[in-house]
Amino acid sequence: MDLRKLKTLIDLVSESNVSELEITEADGKVRIVKAGAAPVAVAMPVMQAQPVAAAPAAATAAAPVAEAAPIETGHVVKSPMVGTFYRASSPGAKAFAEVGDQVKEGQAICIIEAMKIMNEIETDKAGTITKILVDNGQPVEYGQPLFVIE
Repeated sequence: MDLRKLKTLIDLVSESNVSELEITEADGKVRIVKAGAAPVAVAMPVMQAQPVAAAPAAATAAAPVAEAAPIETGHVVKSPMVGTFYRASSPGAKAFAEVGDQVKEGQAICIIEAMKIMNEIETDKAGTITKILVDNGQPVEYGQPLFVIE
C-alpha cells in the first residue's frame, strides 16, 4: 500500500469517531486501531488466514509505566549515533577504557559499529571513568549514555 494513502487513512481515523479500520487490497491488508489519542497502523501480509482480534483497551491502560532511569552524577559521554557498542577494537583485544582509568580529552574510549563501519568514539572531557553503562555488543541509540567521567 502506498505510504501517502496509509498516512491519509491514519489521519482520517484520528480525526473521526471511528476506533478501528481494516482495509484489504491485492497487495496486503492494513488494520488501523485508535488507542487513546493516536491511531496505530498494522500492516499484515495477504496470506494471513487467521482473524485478527482487537486488544482490549483496558489492557493498554493497565500497562506498567517504566520508572525513570537514575540520573548519573559527573560528565556523561553519550552515543553520537545508532549502532552496536564495542569496548575493544577486536574480540581478543584490550578494552579502550576500564572503570578507574584516567582518560584525556579526545582519547578513544569505545567503538560504535554502524552500517559495517567501525567508528571510534572519543571522550569530550578529561577525567576518571566511574561507570560503563553499556554492555559489550549491545545496540545503542543516538544520545544514549555510554560512560560517566568525573
